[in-house]
Amino acid sequence: MLQRDYILRLIREFMAALERMLEKKEVAGQREEIRRLYEQYVGPYAFFHTATIDEVMQSAEQFAPEQRLGRLEMLAELYYAEADMVSKPVADLLLDKSFHLFSYVSQHDRTFSFDRMRKMQTIKRRRKTDNNNEENA
Repeated sequence: MLQRDYILRLIREFMAALERMLEKKEVAGQREEIRRLYEQYVGPYAFFHTATIDEVMQSAEQFAPEQRLGRLEMLAELYYAEADMVSKPVADLLLDKSFHLFSYVSQHDRTFSFDRMRKMQTIKRRRKTDNNNEENA
């Protein structure tokens, strides 16, 4: 029970920090803040920014089982937010990783999240629009 309370409090703290970061106007400040959030909540930015989804999933083993889904969801949120700060093709890679992690969490978590489902739909829509634009070019 204490572990569950801890991870829930950690997720709330993370989401508040992420929201504060997104409110910043300057992109340089957002990028620095997102690096700090990676380091503080999930691990080294240099690793997670460049890792494949398989490497990310393997690295998730470092987290205690009761924290794993929460940490993976935090990472999905970071990828999702960072995708709006970078250009293609990096944004597409981040969105793909974010979608994969949101999907994994949805399949394994006992709690349904409308916000998670909305973000997954947004990613699908963005990727479909991107693919249609590439085909028409």
